[in-house]
Amino acid sequence: MKTADLEAIANKMVANGRGILAADESNSTANKRLATVKVEGTEANRRAYREMLFSTPRLGEYISGAILYDETIRQSSAAGVPFVKMMQDQNILPGIKVDAGTKKLAGSPDETVTEGLDGLGERLAEYYKLGARFTKWRAVITPGAGTPTEYAMNVNAHALARYAKLAQDAGLVPIVEPEVLMDGKHTIETCRDITETILLKVFNELIGQRVHLEGMVLKPNMVISAQDCPTQASVEQVAEWTVKTLKRRVPAAVPGIAFLSGGQDEEIATKHLNVMNKMGPLPWKVSFSYGRALQHTSLETWAGKPANVAAAQRVLAHRSKMNWAAASGKYTAEMEKAA
Repeated sequence: MKTADLEAIANKMVANGRGILAADESNSTANKRLATVKVEGTEANRRAYREMLFSTPRLGEYISGAILYDETIRQSSAAGVPFVKMMQDQNILPGIKVDAGTKKLAGSPDETVTEGLDGLGERLAEYYKLGARFTKWRAVITPGAGTPTEYAMNVNAHALARYAKLAQDAGLVPIVEPEVLMDGKHTIETCRDITETILLKVFNELIGQRVHLEGMVLKPNMVISAQDCPTQASVEQVAEWTVKTLKRRVPAAVPGIAFLSGGQDEEIATKHLNVMNKMGPLPWKVSFSYGRALQHTSLETWAGKPANVAAAQRVLAHRSKMNWAAASGKYTAEMEKAA
C-alpha cells in the first residue's frame, strides 16, 4: 500500500470528531465482562453481545472504526451477515488487535513485555484479506516501587515500533498504544514523568525503524492521578498536563491521538477529552478509543436479554455521541441530561 493510502485511512480514523470503539477483548476478558451481568461466557453469547454493538443504528456517525479480536473479525450476525460487512455498511473501519498479550519480562519480573512479533507478517496479511484496515498493539508500563525500569521501557518501545513497521508494510495503519497504568497510588506528577519518558522512547524507535508517522495513530493514556492516589487531579489539570506532555513528545506529523480510557468513569473520560479540545488549536486531531468508557452501561443494560437490545444500543449511541461532541470541544452537561 502506498503511504498516501495509509495517510488517508489514518486521517479517516480521527476525522470530524469520530472515535474508535475498542471491542478487542480476548475471549477470557470478554467472559469476565459477561460474568458481571450474569451471562455465561460462551462463543454464542460473545457473538450476541458484539452483534448488539455493531448493529447500533447511526453508530457510524460517531464511530470511525472498531478494534476487533481474532474471534470477532471472523464472526457473523444471527442472520449470517459478517460483522466486517455490518461495520463497513455504517462507514466504520474494521481494525484488529494483533499483539499476543503481556508476559513477565525476563530480568524484571515485576514488569511485562508484549509478545506477538513471531509470525506477525503472515497474520497481518490474513487480517487484511478479512477486511481489517488498521491494527492495534498495546504495551503496558507499570508505575511502582522501582518501576518502570529503563530496560522495560526500551524493550516495549522497540516492540511497538517493530509491530508498526510490519503493519504498514502489510497495508494496515498501526495504532501504537503505550499505556501507563492508572493502577496504584502514584501522583499525576509521576504519571507525567513516566508518560514523557515512554513517549520519547517510542517515537525514537518509530523514527529509527522507518515508520511513516503520517500513517499511524497514537493511543496513549491521559496524564492522570492513579486510582488510589489520595489527591486526585481536577478535570482541568488532567487536560492541561496531558496536552503539555503530548506537545513535548508527539511530532505534529502524527495525524491523530485517540486516547484510551484506562478505567476512567464514562462521563469523566468524556469531560477530560472535551476540555483538551477546548484548548486548541492542537497539532493533531484529539479523539478517543474507549472500551469500557463506551460499553460499560450498554453492557449492563443489555444483560444478555434480546428484549434489552434496543435500549442497550441507545445507551451506546448516546455515549458515542457525547465523546464525538467532546472531540470537538462541544460537549456540555445539558447534553448528558437530554438523554
